[in-house]
Amino acid sequence: MTEIACAIFWREGRVLLVRRAGHKERFPDCWDLVGGHVEAGESPAAAMVREAKEEVGLTPSRFRKLAEQPEEDTIYHLFLVSEWQGGEPVLLGDEHTAAQWATPVQAEALDDLGHPQWCSIFHEIQEQALAGDMRG
Repeated sequence: MTEIACAIFWREGRVLLVRRAGHKERFPDCWDLVGGHVEAGESPAAAMVREAKEEVGLTPSRFRKLAEQPEEDTIYHLFLVSEWQGGEPVLLGDEHTAAQWATPVQAEALDDLGHPQWCSIFHEIQEQALAGDMRG
């Protein structure tokens, strides 16, 4: 079973999406969340923090686990990141070709979103944010 840790960076009603490079095995040329494989002996939270630093230069400082999403032979650990250090995201390495902040509605409208089922989670986050319940 493969484990993937994903960061849902959330700011002002928008989620950070990154476009996976065409050479990636999973979801090439699709919009996705920042994240990657959980390494042996690593917790999903530690993997999410490491991947965020490696992929976009951000260090999550306030986050909470939202869900575990099983898909075929993979478990995705989804973390809501409400605070981070490092300012604006910067694409590092060759894993991604673009980044954008998208509202849940904008994310849902993308025809090349790697995990369209996650849009319901984005909408739930938005509802919590509007209700003032964004505890990390």
